[in-house]
Amino acid sequence: MKLTPRAFLSLLFSVLTISLILNLGQVYSFWNINETVLLVSRWATMFMLVVYAFRKKSLTTWILISMVLGAEFGHDVPSIAIHLNLFSKIFLNMVKTIIAPLLFATLVVGIAGHSNLKQVGRMGWKSIVYFEIVSTIALFIGLLAINISKAGVGVIIPAEISQTGIATVKGQTFEEIVLHVFPENIAKAIYEGQVLQIVVFSIVFGIAVAMLKDPHRNRMVHFAESLSETMFKFTNLVMFLAPVAVFAAIAYSVGHMGLSILGNLIQLLATLYVALILLLVLVFLPVALFMKIPVRNFIRAVSEPATIAFATTSSESALPIAMEAMEKFGVPRKIVAFVMPTGYSFNLDGTTLYLSLATIFVAQVAGIHLSFDKQLLIVFTLMLTSKGVAGVPRASLVILLGTAASFGLPTWPIFIILGIDELMDMARTAVNVIGNCLATAVVARWEGEFDENKAKNFNPKMIV
Repeated sequence: MKLTPRAFLSLLFSVLTISLILNLGQVYSFWNINETVLLVSRWATMFMLVVYAFRKKSLTTWILISMVLGAEFGHDVPSIAIHLNLFSKIFLNMVKTIIAPLLFATLVVGIAGHSNLKQVGRMGWKSIVYFEIVSTIALFIGLLAINISKAGVGVIIPAEISQTGIATVKGQTFEEIVLHVFPENIAKAIYEGQVLQIVVFSIVFGIAVAMLKDPHRNRMVHFAESLSETMFKFTNLVMFLAPVAVFAAIAYSVGHMGLSILGNLIQLLATLYVALILLLVLVFLPVALFMKIPVRNFIRAVSEPATIAFATTSSESALPIAMEAMEKFGVPRKIVAFVMPTGYSFNLDGTTLYLSLATIFVAQVAGIHLSFDKQLLIVFTLMLTSKGVAGVPRASLVILLGTAASFGLPTWPIFIILGIDELMDMARTAVNVIGNCLATAVVARWEGEFDENKAKNFNPKMIV
């Protein structure tokens, strides 16, 4: 007999409830049940979730359920789970092959295909103004949150923690930061995944194509359009691997660190998550409402890219699908192609919030009191040094080490953060993706090119 959707959901909820009651009761010593029974109850729930995913036929559903399956597998079979990171690395490598050609093609079409260089300039200054305002607010939210929670005060430092294992990072000068924006070798920039350098090269190349005579310009634009469409199809194929990659990434993390990895750092983790939620509610939501962006459909549009970013802790892994989602949401491709990759260097709101929070945490753990003016100086320094952070896992660690070194803070407390950095990186990376998706919609609305009909009729199934 075939169950109706409502009957199946009722059955799933019942199995899930029974499993939770049995396992939580065991954790809190309400009863003593054989471990085999508990294991069967958990995996019965996992089986029901898989059946639900097959019935739902949605990539987002598969990704979310893969996260749950991965956590359960990592908890129950850690000896195997710690070797599964290979699959998530394969997925990330495949996604990284998309980034450079996709950015190049979409930017060239966006600039040369419309031959409106004035609009490129307008989008540039509008994007930078928006990025700077929002990322600065994020820095101050992080600063406020850690000063209120004082998560680093009184932290018990395990005896085995030492200064070994963390390399000293030299703080970058302003000249080095600016110089790093411009590529010396485009092949090297692609190899190293320097998104901002690829963007700069593509913009200049697009302007050069726009200056060509019609026959040559048309050939280059047609080539770039074909390359762009091909890379979007390439993205669709790679995204079918996303559930496997997410399962492997979560299983590896739980198998490697265990479920009880919070320890004395649970307050820091909670501080970050609360601060990021405040950023979403107090900054992103008002911006979306003020710019008249349909919030419900926007959430549906960003849910899949944000979920991928959360699970893989890599903004890059979500970039292609995020670009496609925002185009389907009603943002013109030329704006998506310019704003989103630029935002990956200038508008990592979750990462900038984390950096201000983590820097003060390091000082608190070390027992160093920082005056308010010193904290402000750190924030304004981070406004510069956080720009150009690569959208790859734990790239912010380099900036954090450099900031600590610049202000005479010890680096050994950062070693404590590494224990839960995976969980922190998940949240801040997802917020990075959401922030950049919102930025494309804001600039599109600012330019008067936001498509209301597409936004109101958006369906996640349109993406893949």
